[in-house]
Amino acid sequence: MKTKYSPKTVSVSDPTLYLQRGNGIPSATNMAALLLVAVSLTACGGKGAEVEHRQAKQQAEQRHQEASQRQAEMRDAAKVEMARVAAPMQMSSNGGAVMGMSIAPMPRDYAAIPLVQNKFEQQVQNGIMVAGEIPVSTFSIDVDTGSYATLRRMLREGHLPEKGTVRVEEMLNYFAYDYPLPAKNAAPFSVTTELAPSPYNDDMMLLRIGLKGYDLPKSQLGASNLVFLLDVSGSMASADKLPLLQTALKLLTAQLSAQDKVSIVVYAGAAGVVLDGASGNDTQTLTYALEQLSAGGSTNGGQGITQAYQLAKKHFIPNGINRVILATDGDFNVGVTDFDDLIALIEKEKDHGIGLTTLGFGLGNYNDQLMEQLADKGNGNYAYIDTLNEARKVLVDELSSTLFTIAKDVKIQVEFNPALVSEYRLIGYENRALAREDFNNDKVDAGEIGAGHTVTALYELRFVEAGNRMNDKLRYGVDAQTGQEKYSREEIAFLKLRYKLPAQTQSQLLSYPIRLDQSVKQLEQASDDFRFAAAVAGLGQLLNGSHYLHQFDYTKLSLLARSALGDDPFGYRHEFVQLMETAAAIEQSNQLPIKKTFDGSDKPFPPQDKLHGEPMRDKSNPRNERLQ
Repeated sequence: MKTKYSPKTVSVSDPTLYLQRGNGIPSATNMAALLLVAVSLTACGGKGAEVEHRQAKQQAEQRHQEASQRQAEMRDAAKVEMARVAAPMQMSSNGGAVMGMSIAPMPRDYAAIPLVQNKFEQQVQNGIMVAGEIPVSTFSIDVDTGSYATLRRMLREGHLPEKGTVRVEEMLNYFAYDYPLPAKNAAPFSVTTELAPSPYNDDMMLLRIGLKGYDLPKSQLGASNLVFLLDVSGSMASADKLPLLQTALKLLTAQLSAQDKVSIVVYAGAAGVVLDGASGNDTQTLTYALEQLSAGGSTNGGQGITQAYQLAKKHFIPNGINRVILATDGDFNVGVTDFDDLIALIEKEKDHGIGLTTLGFGLGNYNDQLMEQLADKGNGNYAYIDTLNEARKVLVDELSSTLFTIAKDVKIQVEFNPALVSEYRLIGYENRALAREDFNNDKVDAGEIGAGHTVTALYELRFVEAGNRMNDKLRYGVDAQTGQEKYSREEIAFLKLRYKLPAQTQSQLLSYPIRLDQSVKQLEQASDDFRFAAAVAGLGQLLNGSHYLHQFDYTKLSLLARSALGDDPFGYRHEFVQLMETAAAIEQSNQLPIKKTFDGSDKPFPPQDKLHGEPMRDKSNPRNERLQ
């Protein structure tokens, strides 16, 4: 049962460092002509077809044996050029909404990326707490989605993430749920709770807590002062990085108007200003500036951040949106890169009203941990852009949520009733945990909610009457026969939330009882949203190697997810099902033994297939005489 509660100047010293001019790359027309010639030659047969085929095979085998860095560089250059001429956009004459686009296919070697160079922080999963000893759980909310998007990319490339690196809360909050909007003149978000049997363990229950921020149409966002801080170092050269970034930001700028200001700072071996306060409706200038960016050099992210904040302060809009949008693969490798200094700068500017949003691109040297922490300290959110569809989701469909903060320092505290609840565990939010006393301390930072954002948290808990506790009872303590009488027999927990309005420094308190009679007896009776959230968290726990899933596997996960697709207008839930099945298949293949010896006998290995041009011979006709 679900319970709802209502209470333009370029100042770069050497612009050619960043703007691509006549660099010898063939034009799209020339490339198309070369492609037609190649297709024509391939289509032409001849007497030498068989010989050419054999020669081509030998050459391919030789190339396969060579580990040439030169080939890798040529491949990256080709991907960059292909991305530049692909995915064209047509914009309306007034620079408004995108009228249409075509998405280029991903290169075949898109997956050829060494994962060992990426940086994903391992989390120690939350354990099972005894309600009689530690009845209070406190944490900060989180609206990031980067962990789900990076997981999606890995699975599509045939890799499982390292155990413990998936942030389950970011998987949960990637999806929208049908929580009610808050009432007018009330808190900026609504609160919903739902209680049903857990799919993970037969004798436990699952509690869902949901928050929904009020919606704000794009037309009511107000003026925006945006500074794009763009990484154009050499590591950004591949098609899934800088070219995708350029197209993604075109989608964003197409939503802006004359009241908005856009600045662009780029950084590589040095940092420079490409645009200084351009008008949001100057589509031609914005598009040209983005299209002329090219990648090269090492990464000096610290210097770029300093310049970006300087521009944000220069064009600061009182009572408006003032935000730096950092887009990078997270590879900060030279220059002022001291993490503590970066955090201090970001927190200082956050207090002055300038937020930070981080957009991650690419894999290979990706620093997921840094991107998540920078956004956390900058009162912003972190998203990972792996496709143009994800760029549209974050920068078009959810633009209000990405840019406009409706509540800050949002904290959740749940007190469980030991008379009814023996044990509980919070699923996810490991790096968002707060001390119990932090809940009432307004100086302790917490997460933000954007307009229209939804936040979901799950607790798995065990009722006292269920028995089968994971923890032994204490020898010393309050007598169970008398000590439990002081507790309510109708409430399983008490939920409290604190938040601040964007311009305030003092928090406000919300509180709600969670009643025993709001639970349902069967999981099938819970809402589609509840069961789908349980499925999403279930996949995250399976990938993390959780020790607390005793009656749950990929088979049960598939049944649960497919039964809870509900209303899925954008297809994100159906996409999740496909990723879930891919993860199950990879997990199963990883468990298969690998045969390391082969029976060579008199046959070559690998087997030599007959050439396509070689005629098949009939064993009953050894001379290959023509049959009449």
